[in-house]
Amino acid sequence: RMTVRTILVVDDSPTDRHIISRILTQNGYQVGTAESGEEGVAKTKEICPDLVLMDVVMPGMNGYQATRMLTRDDATRHIPVILCTTKDQQTDKIWGLRQGAQDYITKPVVAAELLQKIARLD
Repeated sequence: RMTVRTILVVDDSPTDRHIISRILTQNGYQVGTAESGEEGVAKTKEICPDLVLMDVVMPGMNGYQATRMLTRDDATRHIPVILCTTKDQQTDKIWGLRQGAQDYITKPVVAAELLQKIARLD
């Protein structure tokens, strides 16, 4: 059992980072942000958040690749990843979970849905 307090939001869209960060901070979470898959992986190792919210479609390393790196690394495999993306096909979801993600949320992010998914991890 874990209590989620610190969440790293990995998204190349400043708008999405802002919206998601605001939802989280208004609900009492500490939030860190990263603008790319590469930065997301590095920051996860650096700050050891309780949860990573990972965008999928990003230039360079995509969210699936970043999730795979985090979930296969002994230093970060205990940190759950929720993929957060515009891709809402069942195949995308299955592929994401296969990379090691715990859950999946589609954009635009609905605050209630996001908070519910986080609460489920607690």
